[in-house]
Amino acid sequence: MGKKAVTEQPNGDQVLLMPLPVGISNCPPGLEYIAAVDQLIFKQEVSIFEALTGFEVKNKYRVFNSLNQQAYWVLEESDTCNRIWAGPQRGFVFHVTDNNQQDVMTIERPFLNCKGCCWCADGCCKYPIYVKDKAGRKLGMIRMMNSCCKLHFGVYDENEVMLYEIWSPCCPCNCGGDIDFPIRSVKDNEVVGNVAKTWSGTLKEFLTDADTYCLTFPMNLDVAHKALMFACVFQIDFAVFETQKNQ
Repeated sequence: MGKKAVTEQPNGDQVLLMPLPVGISNCPPGLEYIAAVDQLIFKQEVSIFEALTGFEVKNKYRVFNSLNQQAYWVLEESDTCNRIWAGPQRGFVFHVTDNNQQDVMTIERPFLNCKGCCWCADGCCKYPIYVKDKAGRKLGMIRMMNSCCKLHFGVYDENEVMLYEIWSPCCPCNCGGDIDFPIRSVKDNEVVGNVAKTWSGTLKEFLTDADTYCLTFPMNLDVAHKALMFACVFQIDFAVFETQKNQ
């Protein structure tokens, strides 16, 4: 076996890198890492500047497999004024890059001046997120749905056919335990995946908006569907937890 690749972080820590999976066919270039796993861990980078000043900075995430090997970086591109004035309702483009800093996927939400209630999810308040592969081919979208007392998200394929839906808990507050957002198939209402917001400790939870999420899905699920569930993490993060902390 060859030597395991590692990378050194700014704080001096060394991180083990996930090796490129082999023997995976019919997969958009760069998404082989997603195709080869059934679980991904998203760790948001803590910004000391943001914690001390309250000034919203661009979000950064590292994505690991279940062996704690880093698979992706996720870097936010957004306008400074948009971050200040719109907060979690801002528009953004998340660039998903591999360990060689090559773009493999983009997750985009245009800025929409929503003047209604997000629970109604009508018009621009649907906050759609579009997912594209490395070549710019549309993989699908995630948007908010109408609901009465719980946040509701729909996951659509490239032809805007609804595949999955996600309902948030009635009270999605993190008070010492994980919070689950089950992903259900619209065909049979079976749970086929889950996004879990994991408890990070009292100090981190209340002083920063740096969160950790665990995404699970079947190993043999279509890689495009896995990519859409990957993007659901950011829809939930912004719609639920960044909104809570902003308030």
